[in-house]
Amino acid sequence: MNRPVTAGVDGSPESAAAAAWAAREAVRRDLPLRLVHVGQLLPETLVLAADEAAQIQWAHDLLAEARRELAERHPGLAVTTDVLEDDGAGESLIAAAAGAELLALGSRGHGPLVGFLLGSVGQQVIAGAERPVVLVRSGDEASAEAAGRDVVVGQEGDPQDSADALDFAFRTAAARGARVRAVRAWSLPPVFAYSPASLELLDESGGLEPYEKKALGDALAPLRERYPDVPVVEHTEIGSAGQVLLSVASDAQLLVVGRRARRTAVGARIGSVAHAVLHHAPCPVAVVPHRA
Repeated sequence: MNRPVTAGVDGSPESAAAAAWAAREAVRRDLPLRLVHVGQLLPETLVLAADEAAQIQWAHDLLAEARRELAERHPGLAVTTDVLEDDGAGESLIAAAAGAELLALGSRGHGPLVGFLLGSVGQQVIAGAERPVVLVRSGDEASAEAAGRDVVVGQEGDPQDSADALDFAFRTAAARGARVRAVRAWSLPPVFAYSPASLELLDESGGLEPYEKKALGDALAPLRERYPDVPVVEHTEIGSAGQVLLSVASDAQLLVVGRRARRTAVGARIGSVAHAVLHHAPCPVAVVPHRA
């Protein structure tokens, strides 16, 4: 059974953009679309003024209107809707993502995430989701995709460390007829951080920069074989990973990053690179969980 492309709908311009993005992606991937609304995330004025039945009806009406608009825009697209209950910790959205090809949510960017992403709840959803989560701004337009702009993806560590993020980027680019721009940022660590084994590898590669280029090339090799028709540009640059990705993605149609959930005393947290690009990237951002 095919997993649906799932989008959160809450009545905000950001969630409308996320639903539109998800509908286009569902059509490209030949998958159904599922629209969900989390019960607790109703407008505050409605919560104060209406009883529970009215709130539920409002949610169903909101989803029905979104479904009608997207079905008119994409004839033949199968669209289902669900109103979900939630405990305030994002568990319903995490569960919705588990059964989805990906979960698309609205994001304001350049500051706190809004819509379905309310403070720590948003971080819990991104950190806890087992499937990719795509954050979309209200200003997102299909024209960026139609123009064939690059799909930018970050690669780090050993070849297998970013395998899922790379595969998501290549699959998305293949469906859109776009080019992948793979980015590996690196910095100069202290001399004492090098182990004898790493020094031997650097010596064999001819230095730091050739080593980083080889590492990126090795990570991309299986993807080039799997997606032979997808053009690829390799980009290595010294600097902060977040800053390098944001610079390269200034004219991208999608930015893809991997993530490992970090557990702290107050719950799961996403990494600094994902955090930076989620707040400042000008295009939709896909956060893809690493395999355990």
